[in-house]
Amino acid sequence: MRAAYVARPDRDDPLAALEIGHLEPPTAPEGWVEVEVRATSLNMHDVWLLRGAGVRPKALPLVLGSDAAGVVDGREVVVHPVAPDPPGTFAPGATLLCDAGFGTLAGRTCVPEGNLVDKPAGLTWEQAACLPTAWLTAWRMLVTQARVEPGQVVLVQGAGGGVATAAATLATGLGCRVHVTSRSEEKRARAVEFGAAGAWPPGARLPELADVVIESVGAATWEHSLRAVRPAGTVVVCGGASGMVVETDLARVFARQLRIIGSSMGSIEEMRALVDFVESSGVGPVVDSTSDLDGVAAAYDRMLRGDAYGKLCVVPS
Repeated sequence: MRAAYVARPDRDDPLAALEIGHLEPPTAPEGWVEVEVRATSLNMHDVWLLRGAGVRPKALPLVLGSDAAGVVDGREVVVHPVAPDPPGTFAPGATLLCDAGFGTLAGRTCVPEGNLVDKPAGLTWEQAACLPTAWLTAWRMLVTQARVEPGQVVLVQGAGGGVATAAATLATGLGCRVHVTSRSEEKRARAVEFGAAGAWPPGARLPELADVVIESVGAATWEHSLRAVRPAGTVVVCGGASGMVVETDLARVFARQLRIIGSSMGSIEEMRALVDFVESSGVGPVVDSTSDLDGVAAAYDRMLRGDAYGKLCVVPS
């Protein structure tokens, strides 16, 4: 099968480690099924694999990709991307299927049968492929961790990124008033088109304090996130695209009794709840663009430059 994979990681130049070629298809372990992949979407996790983070040399070559929407015996499905270890659990540090050797940037992959969720009929294959990582991460941040309620104010840092765009769309669909930040005037305008109440340059003073801040940018926006949240408000963190090490004003944290919560991915139960919400509400992922396997390098480059608005998708061929 043709696949996008890493055989020789390169910490300094991850795109140089990307290879497109033919590999033997994976063999399904007992209790697993083969998925014919119709669409995938790209994530920063792929770039970390290209850099060699957490990659065991014996596992190479390693097919990239965490997200998959496809077909299993005629059933249209979306794949929950977390390896169940032990089955049915979702614990901190859980392993993604691609890390275990079952990446999705290929014509087929293998997944545990229990990781299959029916594809929402109203979504395209590309939109469905956006749900497992970015949208599931955003859903857990908003619903499980922050417990947002209709009418609350939500600030989403970094409009245009996959998780940020998902969080802004979901929070609006959940009845929240959403503000976003972005360095790009074009992305701020697009966020308003998609329902944001306000879109601001990074660090701007907002017209109202947020009940919840969704933080995936990291060092560049961290101070602003703490200043922009109301007393007793919540900041939920899922990453640090601009840098993982930050300075925190502890006096602000304890004096204003802020809640800072880390969050990562989501459980199969949360993914089912997300799919149900997408079907009932009519909201759906924003797809920036779609390529085939031969266009994966250019798509990763677009993602790393920060030019995309929404998710970059791939139709394996």
